[in-house]
Amino acid sequence: MIEEFRLPDLGEGLTEAEVVQWLVVPGDTVTLNQTLAEVETAKAVVELPSPYEGVVSALHAEAGETVAVGSPLITFDVAGAEPAPSAQATDAEEKAQPNLVGYGAAPSSGGRPVRRARRAAASQSVSADAAVIEAAPHDALPPSAAEPVVGERPRSTPPVRAHAKRLGVDLVLVAAEIGDRTITRADVDAYAERVGARASGASASSAPASPAPAVSSASVGERAQTRIPIRGVRKHTAQAMVRSAFTAPHVTCFHTVDVTATMELIEQLRADRSLSEHRIGPLVLVAKAVCMALGRNPSLNATWDEEAGEIIENHFVDLGIAAATDRGLIVPIIRDAERLSLTGLADALAQLTRTARSGRTSPAELAGGTFSITNIGVFGIDAGTPILPPGQSGILAVGAVRRQPWEHDGQIALRRMMTLSVSFDHRLVDGAEGSRFLKDVADLLEQPGRAMLY
Repeated sequence: MIEEFRLPDLGEGLTEAEVVQWLVVPGDTVTLNQTLAEVETAKAVVELPSPYEGVVSALHAEAGETVAVGSPLITFDVAGAEPAPSAQATDAEEKAQPNLVGYGAAPSSGGRPVRRARRAAASQSVSADAAVIEAAPHDALPPSAAEPVVGERPRSTPPVRAHAKRLGVDLVLVAAEIGDRTITRADVDAYAERVGARASGASASSAPASPAPAVSSASVGERAQTRIPIRGVRKHTAQAMVRSAFTAPHVTCFHTVDVTATMELIEQLRADRSLSEHRIGPLVLVAKAVCMALGRNPSLNATWDEEAGEIIENHFVDLGIAAATDRGLIVPIIRDAERLSLTGLADALAQLTRTARSGRTSPAELAGGTFSITNIGVFGIDAGTPILPPGQSGILAVGAVRRQPWEHDGQIALRRMMTLSVSFDHRLVDGAEGSRFLKDVADLLEQPGRAMLY
């Protein structure tokens, strides 16, 4: 029986997704909930589990292609699947029903899809170095052997897989060279350089290369340009920022803060062995100060509901932390941040950073948010005018900590200074309210002991 799997609704009103890479090819036998492909939505890279047990008949999109929700993605021959030895006919019929992990189904078996090795035709007149293999559609560069190593999916992070896709490198072949360890960006670059050198010396009879990667550049000698398709997170971010900039009237206030006492507190906390497992830095203290200041200034933690004609003040803080990744800017959320202790915030920030860098932030972790922080200080920048994430009334930019001469206790002293920049929606936040919020955050950072008064 032939079953067609269409791209499901991945949540949050997303209407399309780009196929990052296929993990199966036609002819593979897969089991329920095994990963078929990685797709990139406007918010995250998502693994698609198989809704059927059966044999892959056809793939309806290539790696790099954007697919609309509801469009055919993959076809299965369910009747061609071999049932488990103890399975009865009724069980096989139940397994044939589409049940995705995350949509209410429990997996019937684990593991990854197993690919069938394919031998090159005997009449193929190419050298071993330029031999062509049948593999996933994203494979492009010629391998170093006539037969691929087949088995488990190579270990790597989504940014590395995306980089390999852009270069046309098959990670299976990289794994065969480096052994059983996680593939890095350097491994991909080294493999591409080696194979590129071999390919340049191959004869004209060598097999044609696969389609060029999506990123294109002008040839050497011309006035160089690089064309990068606008899609995925970059496309979503651009649309959201334009919508926000031309919908909410932005106002930005700046305040330079003496954070010497905060930095001294951080040094004391880091020296405490009982806190060694928690990475407490300036951003953690800023996040704590923001949560406390929002309690006193609820208009900065609100949403403008145009349709209902209402201002919705939130009595909780879902704190967004802007993160720069290889895929673009994302803003994952720390839920109920106001309830977390200093160490709880530190742990949440550390986990958020690890997940974002690995490219594994899910759409659910990016949804919502009532107020955001962007840490431009890590780039050595002092101040900026951040754009509000859609639906939020405030965002705080945190500048770099610098030693500067400053008036302190009636004298000029070398102090550690930080500039804070808060942008807010002037429809629901007056200048006085925005200024009070910024002053509250500054006071808490100038004198951390004031937190005892809140």
